[in-house]
Amino acid sequence: MPPAAGATMLSRHLFTRRHVVKGGATAVAAATAVSSSARAPTVDDHQPMITGVVFEDRSGSGMRQPDDPGIAGVLVSNGRDVVRTDSGGRYTLPVDDETIIFAIKPAGYSMPVDQSVMLPRFYYIHQPRGTPEHLRLRERGIEPTGPLPGSVDFALKKAHEPHRFDVMLFTDPHADSAAAIDYIRTDVVNALVGTKAAFGMTLGDLMSDDLSFCCRYNRVIGRIGIPWYNISGNHDLNFEAPDRKYSRETFKRIFGPDYYAFEYGGALFLMLDNVDYLGNGRYQGRFGERQLAFVSEVLRETPANRLVIAAMHIPLRTYLDPHDPTLNTSDGSELLKILGSRPAVSFSGHTHTTEHYYLGHDSRDAQNLPHHHHVLTALSGSWWSGPFDHRGVAVADSPDGNPNGFHVLSIDGNRYTTRFHSAKESERRQVRIVLGCEPHGERTTIDSDFHMGMFFGSPIPQDMVCATDVIVNVFDGGPRTTVEYRIDGFKSVRMKPGRRTDPFVREVFARNAATKKPWAKAELCSHIWTARLPADLKVGTHCIMVRVVDEYGREHHDRLCLEVIGRRAARTTMHG
Repeated sequence: MPPAAGATMLSRHLFTRRHVVKGGATAVAAATAVSSSARAPTVDDHQPMITGVVFEDRSGSGMRQPDDPGIAGVLVSNGRDVVRTDSGGRYTLPVDDETIIFAIKPAGYSMPVDQSVMLPRFYYIHQPRGTPEHLRLRERGIEPTGPLPGSVDFALKKAHEPHRFDVMLFTDPHADSAAAIDYIRTDVVNALVGTKAAFGMTLGDLMSDDLSFCCRYNRVIGRIGIPWYNISGNHDLNFEAPDRKYSRETFKRIFGPDYYAFEYGGALFLMLDNVDYLGNGRYQGRFGERQLAFVSEVLRETPANRLVIAAMHIPLRTYLDPHDPTLNTSDGSELLKILGSRPAVSFSGHTHTTEHYYLGHDSRDAQNLPHHHHVLTALSGSWWSGPFDHRGVAVADSPDGNPNGFHVLSIDGNRYTTRFHSAKESERRQVRIVLGCEPHGERTTIDSDFHMGMFFGSPIPQDMVCATDVIVNVFDGGPRTTVEYRIDGFKSVRMKPGRRTDPFVREVFARNAATKKPWAKAELCSHIWTARLPADLKVGTHCIMVRVVDEYGREHHDRLCLEVIGRRAARTTMHG
């Protein structure tokens, strides 16, 4: 992709702040005017400056025509400083030799989209010498862009954007092979073609270290037919780079800035990058001062009642290990301070688990409500581990027992909800009910007398009923979720949440080691509920009715048919 992705350039000419000032009133008016509400960036006399116009592309050509007016009040950034365009649509920003200038799309406008891959093009890469050759990157980085143009302009078109809309949320597709891209196409993309969602987002780990699959992956995702925004994960990097600075050269060439923002329908989306690459394959979760300054500047220009959606790869926090720097974001509390009491929600991936957190603010302001951070289910589940379904697609159940899939974010003004969608089952299915009894704890070997159907209501001897649990995995459950079950004429039983491995996925992994990725293992699940069967349950066929009230107050119902028999069959054991 050329450096001017979505930008148009006029007459190459490098100028500095000193040149602007020496040019007198006309130069100052043309090149430095910003609205009174935006703070002009601090620069020295010799720092290069870039200027341009954000204009309404009435002709649809992408190039400014005489009748295309400038658009006032649009935010433009260099990755740290944020300015608003003046009454004529003009902006001015300082740059260095490795800067990406980008427009922050305002609500009510659309930006250019590459129709072959549906990637938005809203930026200009200024990297005169390109990616340093001595890095010897495995995949191509940025070609030399040459000197600054005299004007870098951004085209926008007016568009209807409702305040009520849906967003597709993917994370961790892990396109690590041609077969994995086949899985993504068959398992997810085919069913989403023609979706009414406004746009989609992928929150990192598009690849699995081999960036050569990126172009084919983008073409497949592009067939969904909606604009698609991306941020990088720890598997989307140029690992040959010595540190963070040049670790995203291929990503930037294909997708643009590593962090950015845009508005849609009255909501602000912050697409953030918290993978701090340390070199030699090491990384930590951290935004860094420059990126947090960018967020602060954007929010300074955003009304306080507007919903803010922050997307990142590494969670702000995870229960898997709250002290592991590769799984948590060290300066996440700084982001929460900047967000303050605004209506806001944040999303991440990375852990291949589903988690909900309501994080406190480091503030004494009683009006600060807990911040909702949602760790999303991985599209690849257990990294596309088998066994394989009837289509030849890896079943890929997640380490916490969730089916692989994605989420849909629904926004209505400054309110939101999320909903989990299994890649292989109806979206109405939001829970899995199994039965479990493990007198001797978790097994380390496979019991040849046990079969998977025993999880789902195979005959239970009556003398085992008192030792059998109902186990419910609520796929998008969290600390505000409540679960209860009822059998026939018995009273409803409130189920207890807890963190444990899901016995179903533990058994799937144990029985399919040959087709499972070696590192995939059952992890503690934060959205699982248990309760014991009634000890006096009679012989016969019964129906377990489960009622769930989820994080947003919505009800879900599911059921499991259970058979109780009169005597224990030899060596029958329910595993839980």
